[in-house]
Amino acid sequence: MTIIYLEKEGKINTMLPELKYDDKGLIPAIIQDAENGDVLMMAYMNRKSLEMTLETGFTHFWSRSRQKYWKKGETSGHVQEVREILYDCDEDTLLVKVIQHGPGACHTGHRTCFYRSIVP
Repeated sequence: MTIIYLEKEGKINTMLPELKYDDKGLIPAIIQDAENGDVLMMAYMNRKSLEMTLETGFTHFWSRSRQKYWKKGETSGHVQEVREILYDCDEDTLLVKVIQHGPGACHTGHRTCFYRSIVP
């Protein structure tokens, strides 16, 4: 498994691999709590937002609805400090392990966006 690893200072420890983006230049990014493994959210990145994430050490995404870049927590202060970024065997999905600052990742106020169940 190839890993894109970030040191605490936010420095890139490896080169950005060739990833498979969709026809709009996007790749799904699953955001996971680095401490307990909880899946916090899913959002889309493009190459530039991934580079912004690597450069700053905080998650940045591409908003499909607003058509602009956004830093997670830019208005709430609930930022996500990146610890590790992995990509899957098909090179078309990212797993971003973070330290979640603030009470949660979801815009509804929940810790995770996955707080509802289809089957109990």
